[in-house]
Amino acid sequence: MKGDKKHDLPQKICIVCGRPFSWRKKWEKVWEEVKYCSDKCRKNRANSTVG
Repeated sequence: MKGDKKHDLPQKICIVCGRPFSWRKKWEKVWEEVKYCSDKCRKNRANSTVG
């Protein structure tokens, strides 16, 4: 069945909220540069208290 191996995907910790997030297809070519789990965290990076 397709999609059953989500636990095998690489993960990172968001530098704003501190939550783990998994690799997404849209990040395939830029995964090394991805720092934020969402647009909301990317926009709130100046208010970050975690990282």
